[in-house]
Formats: sequence, structure tokens, C-alpha cells
Amino acid sequence: MATDIVPELLEKIQRDFNNAIRGNKKILDIQEMIENGTATYEQAYQYAQEVGEALAAAFEKHIKSDALPDGRMYYNIADRILNPTLNNNHIIVAGVAAAIQGVLNKKAGLGLKGIEVPLNQHRIKSIVERVVHEEVFDEVDWILAEPIVNFTQSVVDDTIKVNAEFQFESGLHPKIIRTAYGSPPCKWCRSIEGVYKYPDVPEDVYKRHDRCRCIVEYDPGDARKQNVWTKNWR
Repeated sequence: MATDIVPELLEKIQRDFNNAIRGNKKILDIQEMIENGTATYEQAYQYAQEVGEALAAAFEKHIKSDALPDGRMYYNIADRILNPTLNNNHIIVAGVAAAIQGVLNKKAGLGLKGIEVPLNQHRIKSIVERVVHEEVFDEVDWILAEPIVNFTQSVVDDTIKVNAEFQFESGLHPKIIRTAYGSPPCKWCRSIEGVYKYPDVPEDVYKRHDRCRCIVEYDPGDARKQNVWTKNWR
């Protein structure tokens, strides 16, 4: 009978991930900012990036072709490794993002708690299916690098969306403004920049490709405008 490599592999990945998070100064600083009420969505994205990079680094260290049967990432291995680890990233970042939303609501004089976004299982399923597609894992190992960071940052994107929708349903009249950035911005980012008034906000407004640096702002409906990531008002 073939040895089941998943339990030991998963233990090593989780151990290195936990050690990286526990000793990460940026994460500790952001946690302190949440506690003292000064954190914004800028910190939420920084936190998500650190968490995503920590998991990607653990994947890079422990998941290689020579550690896999036949050098291939089979579905039963990918599914049992990626689901719990990415779900854990979601839990961590969703909690932080909701806490930051709560801080920002309080500052804006809104008696609303930050909503914790549910897990997007479809994103995890897509990563699993893509990484098992190639016969040699080393030819697709990049899937467990930047896309892992992107997945983790998308938890913050989803938090923004859910909370903006909830505030609209609570009687506010928000607008979402997306501005494309880059040197120059890519064609896709340029195609979705603009001002959108709830409820007519295209789903793509909240999406991002790898290393996307577009800016999204939240306008609550008065003369003020607020960057939904940095929460700076202007």
C-alpha cells in the first residue's frame, strides 16, 4: 500500500506558516492598530498580503515534484492540502477585515458591525483544478505562489463588497469608484474603471488580477469620497 504523504506534508506546511505569522512584525503592528482603532483597509490588504505570502512560502518549501508520487500533484493530495490551508487563510483575513470595517463604521458614526464575508469555495476549487492539470508539478508550481496571495487579498475585496451592499440595504446610497493604475494600466483594468451607483455595480469592479494595483473608492452618497482600501476621506 502506498504511503499517504498528506498528513506529514500538511503538518510541515502548517507549522512553517504558523511560525511565520507568529513572528511577523507587520502583522503584530496591524493587530495593535486594530485594537487601538487606527487600522484602515490599507492595513487589511497589508495583512492579507503577509498571510498569503507566508502560506505561499510554506508551499514552495515543502511541495516539490520530488516529494510527490510520480512528480505529480494528484487531486486527492491537492484537495486535502489546499482546502484546509486556504480556508485557514480565509478565516484569519476575514476576521481581521471585518474587525477593521467595524472600526471604520464607528469612526463614520455608523452603528453597524463589520460583516465577515463567507468563504468563496469556488476560488479554492479553481486553484485545485488548475494545479492538478499538469503531469509534472514543477511545470505548474507557480500556481501556489502569487495566486495564493491574490486569493488571500480577495477576501478583503469580498469584505468591501458585502459591507457596501449591506450599507445600501440599510438605507445608505453608496457609489463605488474604480480607478485604473499601472504603467500603463492593462486593457481589462481600463475597461472597468468608472463610477457605479448601487445596486448597479458590475461584479468585475471587485476583481483583481495578479499584482493588480487599481484603486477602489466608496462614496456613501454625500459630498465626501472614501478610498475603500485606505479609508481616507476627501
